[in-house]
Amino acid sequence: MKLADLQKITEQELDFQRGYKYRINVCCSSGCVPFGAFKILKAFEDAVKEFGVENECKVARTGCIGTCSVAPVVLIEPGDYLYQSVTPERVREIVRDHVVLGLPVKDMLYKNQAYFKKQHRLVLRNAGKIDPSRIQDYISVGGYSALAKCLATMTSQGVIYEVMSSGLRGRGGAGFPTGQKWTLVSRAHNYPKYIVANLDEGDPGVFANRTLAEADPHAIIEGMLIAAYAVGSEKGYIYIRSEYPLAIQTLQKAIAQAKAMTLLGDNILETPFKFDLELRFGAGAFVAGEETAILASVEGRRAMPRPRPPYPANSGLWQKPTLIQNVETLANIPLIIQNGGLWFQKLGTPKCSGTKCFSLTGKVNNPGLIEVPMGITLREVVFEIGGGVPEGRKFKSVLVGGPSGGCLPETFLEIPVDYDSLTKVGAIMGSGGIVVLDDESCMVDTARFFTEFCIDESCGKCTPCRAGLARVKDIYNEITTGNGKMEDISTLEKSGVFIRDASLCGLGQTAPNPVITTLRYFKDEYIKHIVEKKCDAGKCFRQKKEEE
Repeated sequence: MKLADLQKITEQELDFQRGYKYRINVCCSSGCVPFGAFKILKAFEDAVKEFGVENECKVARTGCIGTCSVAPVVLIEPGDYLYQSVTPERVREIVRDHVVLGLPVKDMLYKNQAYFKKQHRLVLRNAGKIDPSRIQDYISVGGYSALAKCLATMTSQGVIYEVMSSGLRGRGGAGFPTGQKWTLVSRAHNYPKYIVANLDEGDPGVFANRTLAEADPHAIIEGMLIAAYAVGSEKGYIYIRSEYPLAIQTLQKAIAQAKAMTLLGDNILETPFKFDLELRFGAGAFVAGEETAILASVEGRRAMPRPRPPYPANSGLWQKPTLIQNVETLANIPLIIQNGGLWFQKLGTPKCSGTKCFSLTGKVNNPGLIEVPMGITLREVVFEIGGGVPEGRKFKSVLVGGPSGGCLPETFLEIPVDYDSLTKVGAIMGSGGIVVLDDESCMVDTARFFTEFCIDESCGKCTPCRAGLARVKDIYNEITTGNGKMEDISTLEKSGVFIRDASLCGLGQTAPNPVITTLRYFKDEYIKHIVEKKCDAGKCFRQKKEEE
């Protein structure tokens, strides 16, 4: 394919779409399929034929727009009319009134406009608006034009310069500067070099990466292609957990389409650049999210972390230089190349540019997938976008960073959401999980739960993580069954710090975060459990037994 062919496809697709008066986007993501999304898609296809408007109304299958609490949803353009909790029985009414008569069905429209008001959708720019199974849809909204720009007008060092100037930090957890990582791999002299996209999303209740893959797979592929051009790689892998069947199916189709159009393979866009890509499946281990564990799994070995250095940039897959990036990081790359690094750097905060996708879950009125600018406050996320806690309940805490994150009280709701601010108060950005807890939650039980999760998911390789977390669990069992002692509090504090500082990989280093933060901010609950043998939330075992 030539650059001119890419432009021709864009023009043809836009002409094709302009031929329709309406576009009906039916969400067929993992969040909507269980609620009958495919039946709704078929009902719309039948209804437009019944009313004779199939030539002026395009019915399309799309990914998730993020409003998970009101699935299944349908977005009708123009006007971005979002219908919630759609059923096959009401599809005919929507087509008749909205499409034929031009009168939106008001009682079915999504009513919480505040949910989108404070979002800034960059990574999720196409989610819910394009058909992820058609490469033409992606090309029509500017897809692969950033790659074409790189190959036609930019050197590899020029690409890295734009990424460096953007200030983009890795979206997988630690927030390492992306441009710095690319520089390290590009300067490595050993060949071949590899690109690995991390789509192993192991945090409970976190689904941002899966949603991106289901809604806009070519954004990931284009980001990988640009990264490969910049660092000198000819081979890449997308590492995805096998529990994501729809995302796998979507990515497989996208890769096949890209290869068919010679956007993957040899002589991409009729240039000397070549890059091949394939999927690698993980078995669902939480520890496989750690980069050296990913490498082991891609090589066909058990997902076990190893000491660093050497770092993957110098010795990664098969001891060759390897660039590992989260898929959300990669999806930002085409935008940075198209608009410039300085454009991206102005978004968010001076030390943390751009946006971040979060899975907002727990005791909140509007759970779902959101994308917000860096620097937004937790209060804005929980109470404005999320709509606060359910009526009759009181906000208690917000867990930021998944099972390895920190539990923050109401006094920290004004802190900005960025890597450095969250780290200062004991939380982490992690893979983008925000769980809201209300007054029905017990913070002691919450810390115990996440400790048990990390024990189950630990590889067991290093003693601080393996034995230390087991000891912490034993103490929690004593406290929550009424056998705790006051010295247990100091033991938990010391154990948490030791496990954090001495563990081999990120799992052990962050696993004590819920323990440390609940002890720091909710110590009174621990004391009440130990002294009064009482759990106000009614979650712990002794109180349950007494009630029974």
